[in-house]
Amino acid sequence: MNSIHTISAFHRLLSLPAPTHPLVSVARLQDIKPANEAIWEPFSVDFYTISLKKEVRARMKYGQQYYDFDKGIMSFTSPRQAQSLEKVDETASGPQFGKGFVLMVHPDFLRRHPLTMTIKNYGFFSYAVNESLHLSQQEEKDIVDVFRKIAQEGRHIDKHTQPLILSQIDLLLNYCNRFYERQFITRKAVNSDLLTKFEQLLDDWFEGNDDFKRSLPTVEYLAGRLNLSPHYLTDMLRSLTGQSTQAHIHEKLIEKAKERLSATTLSVSEIAYELGFEHPQSFSKLFKAKTALSPSAFRDSFS
Repeated sequence: MNSIHTISAFHRLLSLPAPTHPLVSVARLQDIKPANEAIWEPFSVDFYTISLKKEVRARMKYGQQYYDFDKGIMSFTSPRQAQSLEKVDETASGPQFGKGFVLMVHPDFLRRHPLTMTIKNYGFFSYAVNESLHLSQQEEKDIVDVFRKIAQEGRHIDKHTQPLILSQIDLLLNYCNRFYERQFITRKAVNSDLLTKFEQLLDDWFEGNDDFKRSLPTVEYLAGRLNLSPHYLTDMLRSLTGQSTQAHIHEKLIEKAKERLSATTLSVSEIAYELGFEHPQSFSKLFKAKTALSPSAFRDSFS
């Protein structure tokens, strides 16, 4: 895999002019000229990228999935994530990389600024490509305005450059957070179906009679069964229910534990093992934290 450490090296790979700033750059997708054959090889970069893409003919592979960017949508990558592009028919009309912008921000540019930590809290940097942000016409205009402002400020390198650009990046991320929340709402019917499937997966997990040793369900397992990334699943669930994926797992687990404690004669240890706990003490600790009662005290309340 081709590891790209600097924004300047990425510009060279994309056959773009050298960036005016070594740590931050905004490039127009229509200016990319795929003259370098290395562009079609798998690669990773050591910086964040935020892209607004539409009318793209080349397909992008992000992780194990391909995605066609045919409308105005946004995608996000964090440092060292594997990516690749699939070559298309060069005789077709239009730029292979379509229209739009790509913002490149090296982590060093964020140092000594709150964004160094807060950028890691934006889950969409870990979303899969099929979970891209689809923009309305007005939303796209708002995003383009910010890209252009960053590009404009990037032409100046003085004591004002970094704080001005960082304020625009902060604005951009907040816009994207707002627009993703809007997307969760407008796709409520689809997401409600996913919530139903999610709940069924949890029921199947705790009620299944598997021959293999039981264990606790993980966020990664549940997201994988729903063909979602773990961060997207958690953000979607929070938008619908106000709870994270892990909180849903715990809620279902306590529900099943209460059923067994009230309706069976299984010991607390047997119930703990049946639900997937390796140590009964861990089960008892979680149960008390969620109900303010020990498993034994909860069972005694029914006698």
